Amino acid sequence: MNTYIYEYGDNLYINLSNTCTNDCVFCVRRQQSIMGGLNLWLSEDALAKDVIADLEQKDLSKYAMVVFCGYGEPTSNIDALVEVGKYLRTKGVTVKLNTNGQGSLYHGRDIIPEIAPYIDIVSISLNECSAESYNKVSCSEYGEQAFDAVIAFIKGCVKAIPKVVVTVVDIIPEEHIEQCKTLANELGAELRVRNYTKY
Repeated sequence: MNTYIYEYGDNLYINLSNTCTNDCVFCVRRQQSIMGGLNLWLSEDALAKDVIADLEQKDLSKYAMVVFCGYGEPTSNIDALVEVGKYLRTKGVTVKLNTNGQGSLYHGRDIIPEIAPYIDIVSISLNECSAESYNKVSCSEYGEQAFDAVIAFIKGCVKAIPKVVVTVVDIIPEEHIEQCKTLANELGAELRVRNYTKY
């Protein structure tokens, strides 16, 4: 049975896909398929109607926010993301998207206008401060081209989404974290440093 939604902390998470264009060295899915006692690997991409059916069984008002974040990249399943986002907009909940920032590159078009109306906060994995170092950590199928796509995505989100956060994991050198902070500031986004041991 596929797990499309799951609770973690004060939030409710939505798991739309296993697909991801990165194979990050720190990714939890390299180590386990279980989160909070649930197997998050999907047999196929989620359909919006199935996700919404599960959401209808929850009291959404009890969660701090609803987050698009599973074992794959949410924007790879953009049709479901948009449809579920429309549903969540009718519920008055805060909606966050966790993404690797390569959705526009993956789909071959700018997806920000499609998702922005339904997202209050976007968290984008910046991961590193240059194309070369990014690729070493993220292992993207797009190679060093991915970094420029992520930067372009951050720039676009800053113009369209109320709150934009970029993240790095604390396994990278301290001087790289500082460079990422400078880059985030230049782009108009916040920087959050994630602890490697925490999902």
